[in-house]
This record gives sequence, structure tokens and C-alpha cells, in this order.
Amino acid sequence: MPLLDVSDVLLDPSFMDLTLSVTRNAQTVGNDGNTVISSTTTSFYGVVTSLSGSVLHRVAEGEHISDTITIHSQFKLIDGQSGYDADVVNWQGLQWTVTNVNDYSTFGRGFVSATCTLKQLSG
Repeated sequence: MPLLDVSDVLLDPSFMDLTLSVTRNAQTVGNDGNTVISSTTTSFYGVVTSLSGSVLHRVAEGEHISDTITIHSQFKLIDGQSGYDADVVNWQGLQWTVTNVNDYSTFGRGFVSATCTLKQLSG
């Protein structure tokens, strides 16, 4: 087991953001054969940093701006798995879709590092 324990940083009020919430959609099949989606919203804490910042993409169809952030947290975010959509994180009034999760559960008390992409594209 690795000895690195980042929980001191994750729990440090200088870094920790308490305003995070996540919406998780569970998918099941109803009696009629149609998909039923049930959502739950949960508050959590984490350290949020910019990954690539705002990036302008110009293509033949037009242009749009994308943005990505990284969230380090002891809350287990998911980028989609059997029966679940990718988590949607609400941070600073914007919605961010979890697109990649690195699990560091063996490092100290454990944490995840999640890459999140801005859900609303602008441009």
C-alpha cells in the first residue's frame, strides 16, 4: 500500500470546497420495458482545480468554448458504470459532467481524482 496520504490537504479549509453537490442518475427497466431514471443529489467536499481552462474550439460548423476541472475528493465520483449515468457535479452555479475518474483508494485514507467537463457549451 502506498504511504502517501493526501487527506490532510483534502480536509484543509484553505483548499476544501464545501459548495459541491453531485447528481447521480440510476437507470432501471420498468415493468413496461422502458428505462426509468431516478436521480439523487448529494453534497460533498473536495479540492477543485482548473485542468485546461477555457478552450476555444473552431470547426467548420462553428465554434464553442469548453472547460475542464479536476476534483480531488474522498467522495467516490463515477464516470458512468452499469446502471448509472456519469455523475453531474454542480460547482459555482455550473454543471460539470464527470468524464474520467482515477481511483487512489490505496493511498492513505483514499481519494479519487475526477476530470469534469463543463456541461453547457458556449460560443
